[in-house]
Amino acid sequence: MAPVKKGILERLNAGEVVIGDGGFVFALEKRGYVKAGPWTPEAAAEHPEAVRQLHREFLRAGANVMQTFTFYASDDKLENRGQSLKLTGAQINEAACDLAREVANEGDALVAGGVSQTPSYLSCKSETEVKAIFKKQLDVFIKKNVDFLIAEYFEHVEEAVWAVEVLKGTGKPVAASLCIGPEGDMHGVSAGECAIRLVKAGAQIVGVNCHFDPLTCVKAVKMMKEAVEKAGLKAHYMVQPLAFHTPDCNCQGFIDLPEFPFGLEPRILTRWDMHKYAREAYNAGIYFIGGCCGFEPYHIRAVAEELAVERGMVPPGSQKHGMWGAGLEMHTKPWVRARARRDYWENLKPASGRPQCPSMSAPDSWGVTKGHSSLMQQKEATTQQQLKDLFERSKTH
Repeated sequence: MAPVKKGILERLNAGEVVIGDGGFVFALEKRGYVKAGPWTPEAAAEHPEAVRQLHREFLRAGANVMQTFTFYASDDKLENRGQSLKLTGAQINEAACDLAREVANEGDALVAGGVSQTPSYLSCKSETEVKAIFKKQLDVFIKKNVDFLIAEYFEHVEEAVWAVEVLKGTGKPVAASLCIGPEGDMHGVSAGECAIRLVKAGAQIVGVNCHFDPLTCVKAVKMMKEAVEKAGLKAHYMVQPLAFHTPDCNCQGFIDLPEFPFGLEPRILTRWDMHKYAREAYNAGIYFIGGCCGFEPYHIRAVAEELAVERGMVPPGSQKHGMWGAGLEMHTKPWVRARARRDYWENLKPASGRPQCPSMSAPDSWGVTKGHSSLMQQKEATTQQQLKDLFERSKTH
């Protein structure tokens, strides 16, 4: 029999660094398996080979959490705005759990079942209705016996608390991460207060994911940590940010950037940026460190390499990568061989190669959130008149 793996809380209680995986919906959209807009994960059932391979690449890069590809896999999201699928949420969630477990068993990785925010909440459905959606997904996670649970990508702490209350009923460890920055959630609840509410609801691990760049996310989690400790509560902390620079974002994050989602490439962090991120997170006392949208396996490998001493290992993927560009020592061109040193890459200021392009953008700031008429979700496809109204409104912002 294979040895029993240590659970997520055992690892964090022991002070170990846990490395999450990266951004599946963005990575698979670029590969042709996910549709931008819905961002739903039917690829877990339709193209399991693609999802399996991405899990495997993150595992080789050093991740020891395989998060099920169940982002937005609730039935209300799968039916939102005319999305027509032949698969149910349960079928997608089951397939995703099987793939994550298969690859996790190839290494010392844990499987985390994840739920995320719902169209039903944005449409002001009741707490009972929203919780029923989480419970439906949770039934699959229990059937597949995932190792722990994550409530992730919540803009409103109220909905995240509802998710945690459902997930904690299983007795499995629960992590909760909000897609917020230092300004707090979309109802103006501070980052610190959000963390306190999540811990009181039953989350043992709290933090943020998505919407903002790594250093902004680390700042937000530091605020959470300070507030939780000041309140006399205990928790572990996690951070899984974007792989995009977002210094010009407002409280809504990168969704408000005019480049979202198809023009973000000039903002991508380098692997060397990821070294800085990993060190900042670790020094802040955040030991569950991963990535979200834009994170590719080489980004996670950089995180694992930066924390190799703390973890006592380098990932298998590092066999094909010299630390700080050491592999360039074998390059045929002498000026490239001269770049085989840490100080070169640490001090490099990458150019975009795009003449006349600005360094930052002006985010869209529509100022709408839960309850606003334009955020009410629907099963029918968006009509041409609705689109026309949106196009006209965009001209005034």
